[in-house]
Amino acid sequence: MNLLEEYYNNRDEDARLLSQHGQVEYLTTMKYIHECLSGFPSADILEVGAGTGRYSIALAKEGYPVTAVELVPHNLDVLRSKLDGTEPLTAVQGNALDLSAFKDRSFDVTMLLGPMYHLYTEEDKRQALSEAVRVTRPGGYILVAYCMNEPTVIQYVFLGNHLNDVTEKSDLLTDDWHCRSEPEEIFDLVRTEDISRLNSGFPVDRVKLVAADGAAHYLSGFIDAMDDYTFAKWMEYHFATCERQDLIGASNHTLDILKVRG
Repeated sequence: MNLLEEYYNNRDEDARLLSQHGQVEYLTTMKYIHECLSGFPSADILEVGAGTGRYSIALAKEGYPVTAVELVPHNLDVLRSKLDGTEPLTAVQGNALDLSAFKDRSFDVTMLLGPMYHLYTEEDKRQALSEAVRVTRPGGYILVAYCMNEPTVIQYVFLGNHLNDVTEKSDLLTDDWHCRSEPEEIFDLVRTEDISRLNSGFPVDRVKLVAADGAAHYLSGFIDAMDDYTFAKWMEYHFATCERQDLIGASNHTLDILKVRG
C-alpha cells in the first residue's frame, strides 16, 4: 500500500465536502461545472481522480453520462457502493498520467479535481494536463483544482504552531516561503504563477481562475456554526468575490477553467 492509499483509506473524504465550510468548495465547483455544461445540449463528462464520487454521482443523477476514473481502490469501492444502477456512470480504476483507455477527443468536459494535489513534479502535472487535453474535444472544457501555498503557510506553519518543525528542515521551504512537497507530505502546493506556467504550451485558453473556497478554511469553525440565513449570505459574498484575482492565492483551493482550442 502506498502513502496515498493509506491516507485515503483512513479518511472520510465525503465528510470534508459535506461540512458547511466544505460546502463552499463543493457549491462553487458545481456552479462553474454547470456554467461549462450550459454550452452543450448534452455532454460527455470525464472525471479523473473522482475520489468517492461526490461530483461524478451528482452529475450522473442530473442525467449526464459520466466516466469516473479513480486511482485508490478504497475510494472506488465507496463510489460504487453509492450507485443504485440507474445512473449513467461508469467507474474504473485508472491514473491521471495515463488515460490511454480513452480515445482522443472523447469528452466535452474533463475534470481533474484531485490529481494535481498529489503530483509532485512539473513533468507529472504537465503529463496529466496533456492527457486531459488529448481526451477533450475542441471547444470543450477542462477544470483543474489545485491546493494553494499561502493558506498552508499561514494555517499550518503559523496558526498550527509548526514553525520550528518546518524551519529545522531546510528542504521544506524555499527562501521565498514556497513549500516543497514530497509524497510523504501527501499534498503538493502551488502559487498562481505555477499554474500559469503549467498551462503554457497547451492548446487551451483560460476562461477563469476561481477561488474555490476563499476564506472558508480559515474560518471553518465560524462557518460551520452559521445558521442557514447567515450561510446563504456568506455564499452570496463568496460568489461576489471568488473571481477577484487579487484574492486567488489566499484561497485553500483554486479551480482553473480551461477551454480547448478548436
